[in-house]
Formats: sequence, structure tokens, C-alpha cells
Amino acid sequence: MAMMNQQIFKLGLSTEAVSLYLICCSLSDDQMTISTRNLMDRWIATNEGMNASIQELMGRNILQKFMSDGKNSIYKMTDSSDWISD
Repeated sequence: MAMMNQQIFKLGLSTEAVSLYLICCSLSDDQMTISTRNLMDRWIATNEGMNASIQELMGRNILQKFMSDGKNSIYKMTDSSDWISD
């Protein structure tokens, strides 16, 4: 079970990236796979915004792509000690 880490608010991330992180935590808490399909079910902004947020979180090593079939990607959240702060 992933615990939401307060450090996410101190990294200067975009509001959408923080929102996506919170959705990832929610999926994890619900014991659901963090996948593009499951994220889209809860994401209320544009697809482009979600993709940009995924890239932003991956760029900070908060999310890592685990596998992809080209249409649906699966991600895992990293430990906050591995996050890149700037």
C-alpha cells in the first residue's frame, strides 16, 4: 500500500502532476494497477495534460514505467528517497 508523501507538495511540480500523483496513491490504496487505463478513469483533465504529468513525474523519478503494450502502460511509484528534487 502506497502512502501519500507530503514531500510531493515541496517539489515545485505542476498542479496537474501533483493531482496525478494523488490519483496514483488512490489507485494503489484501492489495490489497483497504476496504468494509463485506470488513470484515465479518474483523470478529469485532457489526455495531453495526463501525459505531460506522467512525464513530469517520471522525470523526477516519482513514477517509473514498468511495462507497456503500446496502448496501456503500467507504472510503479518509487520510494520518496529516490525522488529527484530539482
